[in-house]
Formats: sequence, C-alpha cells, structure tokens
Amino acid sequence: MIIVAASGMVGLEDFAFVVFSIFYMYLLLKVAFPRKISPQNSLVSDPRNKILGLYVTMGAIIGFYLPVAYIFHGILEGDKQGIKAAAPHVFLLSSQVFMEGVAFSDRFSIPVRVYVPVFYNTRRIFSLVDWLRCEFTKVDNEYAGSGKRVYVGRVLALANMGF
Repeated sequence: MIIVAASGMVGLEDFAFVVFSIFYMYLLLKVAFPRKISPQNSLVSDPRNKILGLYVTMGAIIGFYLPVAYIFHGILEGDKQGIKAAAPHVFLLSSQVFMEGVAFSDRFSIPVRVYVPVFYNTRRIFSLVDWLRCEFTKVDNEYAGSGKRVYVGRVLALANMGF
C-alpha cells in the first residue's frame, strides 16, 4: 500500500480519501456511534462460515492478487497506462482491508464496522470505472503492447467491477 502510494501511481485524492476515512471513522466512534455494549457474534462474521471464507478468498484473488500480477506484468511490458489505471484500485482495496482489520476489533460499534466497506467500495467503484475506461480505449490510443494484455486487462477490470 505504501509502495504504491509513494511511487506516484496513486493520485492525491485517493491518498486523501484514506486519511479522511481514518479521521471520519474516529469521529463516528466518538460522536455518533459510541460502543456501549459488547458486540454480539453474528452468523455472517463467524470464522466457521464456509461461504464467507470462499467469498473472501475469491475477493483476494480477483481483487488483489491478479491486479498486482497485472501491474508487475505491465512494468515488464511497459504498459504505463494500465499500471496507472489499476494501481488506485489495488491501493484502495489494500487500504480497505487494513481499515476493516481496525474496525472489526472489539472497540468499534456495528455501524462503524459497516461504514468501512460501504465507504471504500463506493470510492473503489469510481477507480474501477476509470480502469475500465482506460482498458477499453487502449486500442484507440494505439497501444503498442500485446493483444493478450489488453484482453486480460479488460477481463480483470470487468471481473473487479462485477465482484
């Protein structure tokens, strides 16, 4: 997350979004939704829930590992457009995972826990739309890379938008 932000592949607005979300989550915790009782264990967040485990695994593969591999392949092939389009999604997703780890501790109330995925997924939709737009306009911009990379980038961006 820090490497992607420091490399300049992520815009200032995405970095500011993450910083803002930290302060806003703290404000929600202190003002709007303070934790008064211990949280109840739900069936959804139960670690033994196999469907949730499958969903998280598929989300990690589609949303994180494949885009990171796509970025590394883009570095080797010189696809600066594809890297710059995919990096904000990876940055926001890794920030979301970090913030969910913080929010799902026992110190936060359920509304604050819900805030993190809703807030980050809403922002990630915009980065995914930009990624899709970049991938579908590569041929128009006389992209010099392989046709297979264009196809993989499109499928990967669509899969992330659908997931």
